[in-house]
Amino acid sequence: MIATPPTQVLPPNPSEQPNSLHRFTRILNRLQPSPESAVLLLAFIIGSTTGMGNVTFHYLIEFIHTWMLNNFMGVISVWGAWTLACVPTLGGLIVGLMRVARPDFGPSMSSLIAAAQGIQKISPLRPVTKMVAAAVSIGTGASLGPEGPSVEIGGNIGMLLGQVLQVSRERHRLLLGAGAAAGLAAGFNAPIAGVFFALEVVLGTTFATSAVSVVLLSAVVAALIARIGLGAQAAFALPIYEVRSPLELPLYLGLGLLASLTSLAYTKALQLARRSFKGEVVGLKWLGRLPPSIKPVIGGFCVGLAALYTPQVMGIGYETIQAMLQAVQFSVPLLVALLVIKLVMTAISLGSGLVGGIFAPAMFLGATLGTLYGQFLAMIIPAGMIDIAAPPAYAMVGMAAVLAGSARAPLTAILLLFELTRDYRIVLPLMAAVGLSAWLTEILTLAPPQEPTLQASLDLDVEKNLDREILQQLSVAEAMNQPDLMLLGSTSVLDAALALTTAQCRSALVVDEVGQLMGLVTLQDINRSLIQSQTQPQIELSLTSCLADICTRELLYAYPDEALAEALDRMGTRGLHQLPVVERDNPYRVLGVLEQEGIDLACNLAATKAVIRQQLALQLVTQ
Repeated sequence: MIATPPTQVLPPNPSEQPNSLHRFTRILNRLQPSPESAVLLLAFIIGSTTGMGNVTFHYLIEFIHTWMLNNFMGVISVWGAWTLACVPTLGGLIVGLMRVARPDFGPSMSSLIAAAQGIQKISPLRPVTKMVAAAVSIGTGASLGPEGPSVEIGGNIGMLLGQVLQVSRERHRLLLGAGAAAGLAAGFNAPIAGVFFALEVVLGTTFATSAVSVVLLSAVVAALIARIGLGAQAAFALPIYEVRSPLELPLYLGLGLLASLTSLAYTKALQLARRSFKGEVVGLKWLGRLPPSIKPVIGGFCVGLAALYTPQVMGIGYETIQAMLQAVQFSVPLLVALLVIKLVMTAISLGSGLVGGIFAPAMFLGATLGTLYGQFLAMIIPAGMIDIAAPPAYAMVGMAAVLAGSARAPLTAILLLFELTRDYRIVLPLMAAVGLSAWLTEILTLAPPQEPTLQASLDLDVEKNLDREILQQLSVAEAMNQPDLMLLGSTSVLDAALALTTAQCRSALVVDEVGQLMGLVTLQDINRSLIQSQTQPQIELSLTSCLADICTRELLYAYPDEALAEALDRMGTRGLHQLPVVERDNPYRVLGVLEQEGIDLACNLAATKAVIRQQLALQLVTQ
């Protein structure tokens, strides 16, 4: 199906010549920020708001932790050491009551995904309730970390801005990525890792240059504010050590193998705990019948009981990680107990409804595994055979390897650990172990995860239903269609609105007077401009603005000779409904439009033709 020249191009209405008022308002519009600068302004707002929110969040955690474990425990500790279990239990009770009053701060990643896809909206109070619930959970000793709520605080702020401004789905996702980057940058004081987290996990592998700029600005502003409020010191102080022999590299690969197994056990435990508290596990169906307000109390009580034996499992665990990195001696039985109990308590904390992140527990598990592995090597390798590093070196590598395997984000794990430790001397073994751990975790995960990841949830459903082999064989030219509507960039917003509603199209390509592609305009862009004209009637934006002012100019393209699978991947990564098909040598000349309907039709036709060929071949054989 070769695209034919567009049949509908709306020129400006010659009967509406701009008068003096219109010329004046056009000048005012030109003084307003462009869409690109407006998005950068939103990135600055997201970064600064997220940074201040994370500073408040960390101080709130510290305040609750100090008050509960010093003041409150100072009063009840006279009754015996068992009273330590009362602290996380009380925290679980508070979170449970919060879930009764505000149930919408629960598993927020799925809600953010739905909001990014325009499926549902989030409450303006959600970032605040999420922050308070997480501060109470972590401050009272839940075996969770602060980075998850930090990322979600930023993501919620980005999504709220998108809802208020009624931006397109693509802008929604970009603001979500900017908020997530700002949250991780401020939560860990790691702006580079925050940027790569947003690009690697949220935005995917295909993104425009403007997206990188937005994410960078948001992460830098958030990290700067966090450093002003929380200090610029690294999260962990390390002793002086280095890779002492090239023969050590296979030993770090062995740690990567163990880290992949630990990551797999960690993710499976988290899934099992969620299913258990939902009543989906045989023998634990009674948990699913309990009120949501009671489940966090059970989780806090379990953490409190475990803390009576191993108090290191309470809270974030940075002090224990720091001790391991400073070569403080831990016995082998204690390390094994910490590894097992921390994994179980983190799963119970998260599954019961306590609020927190899983990055910090993953690093705790990795540091414990690395320390245990380093001590084991020191015991079995004869002195003088190989000059191996001390256990803190393996603890640091283990932190990144387990984090990479459990979060499926190896680049983020490498950069995060590098920024947290600010030590470059062990980066090569770090990269080797992280790469092996992430790869083995992917291989060993035979079944898909119970809950979709952020990036997988943003993929188009059509890709799940089409044969990948057919998509590889078909070209874009076989599936593209003629554009339903093409409008001149000088067309007014009101005329464009009438054209879109008359043609019943959700979007239109914007071209200049000679037919060169300028951008894309959607119904959401039109609606946003019309709403602005209602709120600012003195400017009359809908009458004076043209499509060149509001259209999206940075587009992804498809080429007629490329495989349909590649173009579909590009659409799925950005959550797009269509791609303009252009010449490779001239991206301004439109040849057609690639849409989901055309892809479905082309694939169905290809499958039918394959069946016809098989039937004809079978008839020839039988004759």
